[in-house]
Amino acid sequence: MVPPFATAYLRSFTKRAWFIALALWIAGAASPANAQSGQPPAVTVSPPLQQELIEYQEFTGQFAAIDYVDVSARVSGYLDEIHFEDGQMINEGDLLFVIDPRPFEADLRAAQADVAQAQARLDLAQQQLQRAEELLQNNNIAEATYDERVEEVNAASAALDLSSAHEALSQLDLGYTRITAPISGRMSRREISVGNLILGGTSGSATLLTNIVSLDPIYFEFDMSESYYLAYQRAIAAGQLQSQRDGGVQVNARLFDETDWPLEGTIDFVDNRIDRTSGTIRMRAVFPNADGFITPGQFGVLRLPASPRYDALLLPDEAILSDQDQRIVLIVNGDNVVESRVVRPGPREYGLRIIRSGLEPTDSVIINGMIRARPGATVTPEPGQITAADQP
Repeated sequence: MVPPFATAYLRSFTKRAWFIALALWIAGAASPANAQSGQPPAVTVSPPLQQELIEYQEFTGQFAAIDYVDVSARVSGYLDEIHFEDGQMINEGDLLFVIDPRPFEADLRAAQADVAQAQARLDLAQQQLQRAEELLQNNNIAEATYDERVEEVNAASAALDLSSAHEALSQLDLGYTRITAPISGRMSRREISVGNLILGGTSGSATLLTNIVSLDPIYFEFDMSESYYLAYQRAIAAGQLQSQRDGGVQVNARLFDETDWPLEGTIDFVDNRIDRTSGTIRMRAVFPNADGFITPGQFGVLRLPASPRYDALLLPDEAILSDQDQRIVLIVNGDNVVESRVVRPGPREYGLRIIRSGLEPTDSVIINGMIRARPGATVTPEPGQITAADQP
């Protein structure tokens, strides 16, 4: 029979042995194989990828028509004819609308009659003046009568000029009954139907008939922040970039469903001030649109060169760590000891991150296994390779 104190001792011993065995098992499971063998942990290292490239800055903007015209009539009248289909492509000078011309034809005939009447009065006044000159030479007419004949000629001449002006105005009004396209482009829908009375004139009360937008070429308008604009100005002053105000800066653009940059254009306008409300400056590029695929009002993305062509150092984003407000990478020196380097990353190109400063082309950067490395620790470096993605 086992004594009670012996039973309690065995139970206590069994518990202690179980806890010791569990602790030894956890320690063995947590120790990596290379630690058990006494080898430093393995990490994959590679020098940063060197790639010749141009940095780009992307801006979201909106396409806009170069020419936009609201079509209204210059004269009032009843609409007789419409010579286009809604949404049709038209050329400059194509006939769009016809207003009933009959009242204007009558006004023109009346104006022409007034001109003929004024011409007859002038002819008569000139004949009477010629007779008065002959009589005055023989002292057979008073000078006052001669002066009257001179004034009659002047009055008849002025009346003829006035009638001729009325005739020209009537001729213009008759021509305005045929409304033609002032630009080439795409028509909008008709705003009024045949048979309606439309108001003409140059005031805001004139009836809107339709509108036309040009398509080729087409503008792309976007806003650049003051910080970016200042950086560009510094680069231009240093001779690194071409001034956008001089024109000819090559840019690319794409629509939102595109991954490459098929549109090629140039910057043609930079505004003369920075908007105080938004802190941005308006810029504009022009692109060809021969097939009319792009519609004014569509949104897109523009890519603007932000640097000259140079050899950049590239790393995958996974190799860049955050340390509060700094970005660091881990490198392995010649003694296989891990060191941390503070770097200044730039934008992404070729699927990788540009490193502006903090790295040398010969540095061995840890690109895999960062969790097994810490600054000051010894590691076993294994060579790896950084691969760039295809650039559109």
